[in-house]
Amino acid sequence: MPHDEIRILCSPAEAGALRQALASVDAPRIALCHPQPGEPCPAHVAFISRDITGASTKFQITPDTARYYDALLSAPELQWVHVHSAGADRDIYQQLHARGVAITTSQGATDAVVAQTAIAGVLALARRLPLLATDQRERAWRPLLGDRTPRDLAGQHAVVVGWGGIGQRIGALLGALGLTLSVVRHSATPVPQARHSVTYADLRSLLPPADWLVLACPLTPATRGLIDHQALAALPAHASVVNVARGHVVDEAALIDALSARRLGGAFLDVFQQEPLPPESPLWGLDNVIVTPHSAGFSDGNRARVRSLFVDNLRRWARAEPLANRLVG
Repeated sequence: MPHDEIRILCSPAEAGALRQALASVDAPRIALCHPQPGEPCPAHVAFISRDITGASTKFQITPDTARYYDALLSAPELQWVHVHSAGADRDIYQQLHARGVAITTSQGATDAVVAQTAIAGVLALARRLPLLATDQRERAWRPLLGDRTPRDLAGQHAVVVGWGGIGQRIGALLGALGLTLSVVRHSATPVPQARHSVTYADLRSLLPPADWLVLACPLTPATRGLIDHQALAALPAHASVVNVARGHVVDEAALIDALSARRLGGAFLDVFQQEPLPPESPLWGLDNVIVTPHSAGFSDGNRARVRSLFVDNLRRWARAEPLANRLVG
């Protein structure tokens, strides 16, 4: 048992529900604390819920979020931080990890929601919703005839990059829509439902016959810049890209060039190299692109799922057992 009292940094908005959930934990006394300006944070553990990061991104930190980040950095007894996201690639988590603080994620909590968002992107592009939205704004009745006629989804082929919980759910939903699959991941071990299974290094070989390139991989040294100019050039001109992974998986300038020149059919993009996406980005104005504000995993059930993962890990921590979803390396 790590301490006679476990002090947990959390948000006031989360405190009530968290205190109720913690009643089921067989642990010593648990005290919740919040950032106090000018004082070192006494926490042993931190629960970083969605409301703490709020509208902050990796690139722009709001003052409210900064208060918690400062508290984490000023906590001499901090041993473990649990974050609401599936990834822990923000600088603050990397700094704490390097300091020896255990970092755990909420991997799995938003898998279904992100997969649904990716499929929404596929369906929206396949059914020409950006064109129809423009028509609606212009009050123009333009049936999907001639070169606007959508192609049947059944029989099309998708290359899914990343085969964790999100990628597997995306694959199942694409299969239900009648698409065939190829899978790209860190291992070439065959995926039974996939036509081909290759490593990230062999991605390009799968792209010439692809109708869809769906990105659901983590950001790692192997995936950073994976979708570069050469990869985009290997896709057929009618293909579309769906990115619910991370912005830095894609060479954004090369993607903009390909979309602007109609060397790609379209894109559904939830993540970008700079977030918020700058107003001057050409992506906002392209009629074959759907831009969403890194919200693929947002849903009203996430809060309870994330809290449940944290509480389960707290039981492990109190018993000095290995933590689930721990950042390694």
